[in-house]
Amino acid sequence: MEEIKTNFEDITSRLKNNNIRLSHQRLKVLEFLHRNRIHPTVEQIYHGLIDEIPTLSKTTIYNTLNALTEAGLVKILNIEENEARYDIETDEHGHFKCKVCGNIYDFKVNMDSLEIKGLDGFKILTKDMYFSGICAKCVE
Repeated sequence: MEEIKTNFEDITSRLKNNNIRLSHQRLKVLEFLHRNRIHPTVEQIYHGLIDEIPTLSKTTIYNTLNALTEAGLVKILNIEENEARYDIETDEHGHFKCKVCGNIYDFKVNMDSLEIKGLDGFKILTKDMYFSGICAKCVE
């Protein structure tokens, strides 16, 4: 799959358009998500930034992620119980989690071309696709 890229300048301008204040800490969280396309947890973001921003709190990260999610700039992935992960790529795509290494991979999928049965009359608000198994690196 061709790697999905989001332009960092586009994201910062979208923040401004959504009236989200661009504090240093918020920009650093956003930059971390942009540079680390690993679908990180709050814990991973915190440990990735604490050396650079000693005053950073997990509360600030949660508040930032909530603001980014409400603005549609970040997507929350609840792939496993009690583990929220964050994805800066909000375009329609699926996720695959390797049961061996724990990595989460993006893959392209056309959700509109899927044949769905049994939801006639339902109003679908979100579409997510999740697979699990063993990634190509761990199969070898």
